[in-house]
Amino acid sequence: MDDTEQLLTIGVFARRVGLAPSALRFYDDCGLLRPARVDAVTGYRRYGAGQAPRAVKLRQLRAAGLPLVDAAVVLDGPEDAARDVLRAHLERTRRTADEARAVVEGLLREASGAPEDRGVRARARIGGAELASAVRQVAPAAATGAAREEFPVLGCVLLELVDGEVRWVATDRYRLAVRVLRPDGFEGGPRRVLITADTARSLAEWAVRQVTVDIECAGETAGVRLRSGADCREVPEGAGRGRSGGEEPGVFPDYRLMLEGLETGRHRVIVDRVGLRDAVTGRAGPVSLSVGVRQGDAADAGGSMVPDAGGSPVPDTVEDAGDLAAGPVLEVTGGGREPVRMRVVRTGPGLRIAFDPAVLVPALEAGVGPDVLLEIAAPDRPVLVRSADQGSFTTLVMPVREGAGADVSDAGRTNG
Repeated sequence: MDDTEQLLTIGVFARRVGLAPSALRFYDDCGLLRPARVDAVTGYRRYGAGQAPRAVKLRQLRAAGLPLVDAAVVLDGPEDAARDVLRAHLERTRRTADEARAVVEGLLREASGAPEDRGVRARARIGGAELASAVRQVAPAAATGAAREEFPVLGCVLLELVDGEVRWVATDRYRLAVRVLRPDGFEGGPRRVLITADTARSLAEWAVRQVTVDIECAGETAGVRLRSGADCREVPEGAGRGRSGGEEPGVFPDYRLMLEGLETGRHRVIVDRVGLRDAVTGRAGPVSLSVGVRQGDAADAGGSMVPDAGGSPVPDTVEDAGDLAAGPVLEVTGGGREPVRMRVVRTGPGLRIAFDPAVLVPALEAGVGPDVLLEIAAPDRPVLVRSADQGSFTTLVMPVREGAGADVSDAGRTNG
């Protein structure tokens, strides 16, 4: 950067290029749009005026729905590769256009009115499809089977009305999912209600057919009521108890402490979300994700990092070298399937980390958008899974030890 170039604050630069400051921070984390200068004391980012064309192009690519991995190729890759990426994306958008149009037309046909009831202590109004989407993202993280029998509270979804927000939370100890909704109208609160995951899914099936839904809580123990016009669904007190209905589900874990205790991600890996899901699905045991690691290097039982000297992948064969010429590669191995390699955007040194597919796959399925960002502090710490397309949804996934075997038990999981 020319020392005489004008430097802009993140707010000014964001307005100039049409991106939110949060998006600029995300693209900095991803390595696609680094600030020209970062204040060593305050951490404030400054951008050069000359960076505006790249920022605008990145905004256009994202508005067109390109995954970050593909956007990186268009911005920095060879012209031929950029054209191939754009043509492939154009074909994908054509295939999905009819389906998207049908969904929007169906929503426009719906109509509803919601009478007021001032007797409730807390109320929030949410779009029906948005509410249903939140439940469908979060509910899979609730415990099932033996874990639910032992800890009934983990088989529940927590609904919170607090600080002008509606929050849905679920965890089975190995995965935590949080979705925050910002309602069109909010009054009263705070209120917390436990709802069994099955009940929450049933509410989602009803809500998706409504234009708007009022969530109403009359008191601390009075359950919750969802209504749209004259149509109403009630979850009474006790709906969050165990299957027998005779015992309290217990105290729901303090998810705020879990999130506040997260370490800063030393490694960031951005990869095609559906591609990673497909690469992990169907594997019989723990799967290893490796990036920037020598082919054939074995991690220890805790999934320790094995970077090369420069933190970059080292090809063992001519074919490997050809793969890596296009950029960093994530390799998915283990679980009785052939290795799968995928292009990624990566920051930080090389690493190798293992997951239980039964935990990682649902987290990827619950995501939104074409790409997923994995923020990894260490191979034995919770991994933050998020996307640039939906900052309101957060998932934490616990890794496992690679030698845990096909049946991943509690003993095979890392301590979190």
